[in-house]
Amino acid sequence: MSAQAQMRAMLDQLMGTSRDGDTTRQRIKFSDDRVCKSHLLNCCPHDVLSGTRMDLGECLKVHDLALRADYEIASKEQDFFFELDAMDHLQSFIADCDRRTEVAKKRLAETQEEISAEVAAKAERVHELNEEIGKLLAKVEQLGAEGNVEESQKVMDEVEKARAKKREAEEVYRNSMPASSFQQQKLRVCEVCSAYLGLHDNDRRLADHFGGKLHLGFIEIREKLEELKRVVAEKQEKRNQERLKRREEREREEREKLRRSRSHSKNPKRSRSREHRRHRSRSMSRERKRRTRSKSREKRHRHRSRSSSRSRSRSHQRSGHSSRDRSRERSRRRDRNSRDRSPRDRDRKDKKRSYESANGRSEDRRSSEEREAGEI
Repeated sequence: MSAQAQMRAMLDQLMGTSRDGDTTRQRIKFSDDRVCKSHLLNCCPHDVLSGTRMDLGECLKVHDLALRADYEIASKEQDFFFELDAMDHLQSFIADCDRRTEVAKKRLAETQEEISAEVAAKAERVHELNEEIGKLLAKVEQLGAEGNVEESQKVMDEVEKARAKKREAEEVYRNSMPASSFQQQKLRVCEVCSAYLGLHDNDRRLADHFGGKLHLGFIEIREKLEELKRVVAEKQEKRNQERLKRREEREREEREKLRRSRSHSKNPKRSRSREHRRHRSRSMSRERKRRTRSKSREKRHRHRSRSSSRSRSRSHQRSGHSSRDRSRERSRRRDRNSRDRSPRDRDRKDKKRSYESANGRSEDRRSSEEREAGEI
């Protein structure tokens, strides 16, 4: 890559698609399905393993450093949850790698001659020491490149100890097998990158393998996958809690609305019942008043009838008394006259008085009856 292309890539990575007002590059957004989400998170296997023996070629989705810069800027304000897509991508890739490893192991088991379990364990010990030496040598090179000479020397001391253990393990393994069988190349499959390792590989080759881009790239991918799993689990748990919280809030609001609606529905009933009670009390009071009025009218009517009857009786008594008094007065007068007159005249007068008294009583009786009828 030329210096100009490197400079352009650096600017894209720092400023995104909006640098220098270049609007032609803004036709596609980082959230588009055509953009590789693993590339945005800097863990796409096509980028990590580029230039190795297992180079996967160009990714089928869009890779652009400017889009990655846009995503990094936007992700500070909003969570797009692209980790889930990247995790699915890396899981699929690692699953394919593990299947290749199992197939390689099966092929080795079929091609190599069968050995006893004890010999296999001794050979496994030699392989373990080879891996340890290779990893230590890769670390020594890394520390030397960083300028840390003291740590590099300490790691080299550990390498020498591992080499001594390896020589002892090889001697034990050689003594447990015939010379012809020991000379055969024994291979082993690397559990990380599925590459083949030889039992008799020298330290240089082991250092090249364990410190090489292929092996370190697979380590990076596997570590990134574990990190994505952890991040996705945390975000899913957080989202579930937020969803549960929102659901509880909705349920609380619904309960509150239901309680309010019930209270609103109860109040009209109470008001109606109160109004009904008031109406009943009013009607009852009206009925009482009506009854009291009717009773008072009846009392007044009875009182009037009684007073009229009393007045009639009194008038009748008065008339009776007056008629009696008159009759008595007349009888007294007749007695006096009878004393003064002759017996014949007295007889005539007595007859006349009796006749008049009888007629007067009938007239008095008739007049009293007429007065009673008039009053009624």
